[in-house]
Amino acid sequence: MDALCSADPRPRGRRGEPPVCGGPAPGPAASLLPWARFSAWLECVCVVTFDLELGQAMELVYPYDFRLTEKEKTNICYLSFPDSYSGGLGDTQFSFRLRQSGGQRNTHFGDDGEYNREAPLTLQRESAHYFGYVYFRQVKDSSMKRGYFQKSLVLVSRLPYVNLFQSLLQLIAPEYFDKLEPCLEAVCNEIDQWPPPVPGQTLNLPVMGIVIQVRIPSRVDKPGSSPLKQFNQENLLPAPLVLPSVHELDLFRCFQPVLIHIQMLWELMLLGEPIVVMAPSPTISSEMVLALTSCLTPLKYCCDYRPYFTIHDSEFKEYTTRTQAPPNIVVGVTNPFFIKTLQHWPHLLRIGELKMSGDLPKQVKVKKLTKLKTLDTKPGIYTSYKTFLHKDKTLIKRLLKGIQRKRPSEVQSALLRRHLLELTQSFIIPLEHYIASLMPLQRAITPWKNPPQIRPFRQEDFMKTLEHAGPQLTCVLKGDWLGLYRRFFKSPNFDGWYRQRHKEMTQKLEALHLEAICEANIVAWMKDKSEVEIVDLVLKLREKLIRARCHHLPVKEETLQRVGLYIETVIGSLPEDLQTVLHHH
Repeated sequence: MDALCSADPRPRGRRGEPPVCGGPAPGPAASLLPWARFSAWLECVCVVTFDLELGQAMELVYPYDFRLTEKEKTNICYLSFPDSYSGGLGDTQFSFRLRQSGGQRNTHFGDDGEYNREAPLTLQRESAHYFGYVYFRQVKDSSMKRGYFQKSLVLVSRLPYVNLFQSLLQLIAPEYFDKLEPCLEAVCNEIDQWPPPVPGQTLNLPVMGIVIQVRIPSRVDKPGSSPLKQFNQENLLPAPLVLPSVHELDLFRCFQPVLIHIQMLWELMLLGEPIVVMAPSPTISSEMVLALTSCLTPLKYCCDYRPYFTIHDSEFKEYTTRTQAPPNIVVGVTNPFFIKTLQHWPHLLRIGELKMSGDLPKQVKVKKLTKLKTLDTKPGIYTSYKTFLHKDKTLIKRLLKGIQRKRPSEVQSALLRRHLLELTQSFIIPLEHYIASLMPLQRAITPWKNPPQIRPFRQEDFMKTLEHAGPQLTCVLKGDWLGLYRRFFKSPNFDGWYRQRHKEMTQKLEALHLEAICEANIVAWMKDKSEVEIVDLVLKLREKLIRARCHHLPVKEETLQRVGLYIETVIGSLPEDLQTVLHHH
């Protein structure tokens, strides 16, 4: 490692080397852009330090030409340090998520769209937010004026790969704190050689003499299956550091103080309710918030969430105002001051230090919001919410049995994840069946008319389907499922799910319409048509072809080529002056 960190970094922006390992290299255009491969994974790396006069200050942003706005820099500085209530000596790792300011910016990375089309909805690249992955060190140091060394290394990315980036920080941060900037440059240059994150591929990512092996999840993966198959290990020396998942947390450890309330928390997340997570440290706060947002998989959590949030954040006033209802957001905090400023929020989860023991950890109690005390709030879920569904006692019994048998935490987590997945699927499957029934029949799609419309989603019609095809078919839980659906219809999660499904169905209709055109006899259609009608057809077909390519409709390339040939055939049947105009157009 010493040799690596003292090595002269590669000239910035050099391209054209062969890919390091599994996965295609970016296309020719991407390979010419400086930092294109680096940007496929990270936006930038920041170093935040404590300045006696300024407080937290940005010491370094790398690559040097990456532009953060002043607002973003200020937010990153405050979010990269634990606040004074939770600062202990040693190393701390946690995550945050912040809103991008200053409008959309082009990245060095070429095509977000291709990744987002193939990745699961829950792992798509963010367009309006950054994730920050932090490694903070605070140790006594007599050479510093305050007597302490305080510094954070922060990886800023649009990808929610918490496991991968926190593992990467464990490798590079201790070395960086030792050897500083040359080491960081060398690491960034290595990341700039990584193959891009292609969903469905297993990649070997070399850094500092170690190879990290990860599989990038894909939209076509079967939900609930995430084991990483061993891949090309025999050729790799030393053996790679295999990460079972780029993003999954140890759910059992995160949820251990609230296991008996998992049903309630799942419902609150499903309904997009505003929740404050009050924790003793940014690590516990950020892990709990990320665990909560992941418990709806494969349904995408469509509300805002902040794994760690401080009173200095630029959104502080927006979230604490009492002139309007609290926003649909889960926010993780450590400063007890928030108990006072957010006491009008409907749900507050207060958790203590997480201690893994041989017994079921002490479970927090559900308490009334009136019991909130600013300085001495005991752990608990402070809410007046009444669950729609009954508790699943069999899950608690299985987890308890696992604790007694000293079952590994990852096995307990898999049990918990499977339970939450089945619960979400039981809830979503009736909605999927109903929305599929709104699609027009294929025989109603004819080549020379616009495709028929998708029928509107009528809530009462959907509710009638539940008697025979409701969640009771796949879930043993009893309760007021109808009431839960009615509340869900008012949430951002329903809106996000419906928009996504409607968009997919519309694209499918367009694709079926193109296929119908390809199968039609265009020459026979043209026989009794005027020039105006034929020119109109050319323009419409061209527009459809452009849409199909731009929106990546689910159409075979061969179909698109046939449409292109049809356009040429139609133009060829027109007088020469019109042909010239259309070719030019």
